[in-house]
Amino acid sequence: MDSTVDELSASYKEFVTAALAVMEAREQSGGQKTAATDLALESFKQRWELFRVACDHAEELVESIRQRIGSECLVDEATGSSSSAPASAALAAPGIKPISAVRLEQMSKAVRWLVIELQHGAGGPSATGATGGGGGVANSAAGAGGQHGQGGLDPRFPEDGTQ
Repeated sequence: MDSTVDELSASYKEFVTAALAVMEAREQSGGQKTAATDLALESFKQRWELFRVACDHAEELVESIRQRIGSECLVDEATGSSSSAPASAALAAPGIKPISAVRLEQMSKAVRWLVIELQHGAGGPSATGATGGGGGVANSAAGAGGQHGQGGLDPRFPEDGTQ
């Protein structure tokens, strides 16, 4: 991260220096187009492009870190663990087993799939059950989180048996 900040800072300084060189070349030529002003403008364009590239690198780094932090927070929240909380805090909710990040991602995909099915009316009998529709969504959501009647295991995820 330090190298990205250093790259961005150096690129910005070079860009500003090139802008000053353009202004000085124009002033010395009295506003006329000369070889010196053309050279200064060309240098300015190059420095501008390099500065944009450095900004893009910095933006990619920030986005990568943001996604990593978001994923870690999601996993911590789902598993009940936190790097800032003491280990005893993870045990504060007895009966809730921690889940792996892979399992969490699979559950998230299953829920998204069910939402898409329900939006398109392909939820099957549970989407239009005898409860008038509201119970179907609850039943589908319970199925996405794990078959509670089967000890919390969802047959679509064979790795549940290994946890």
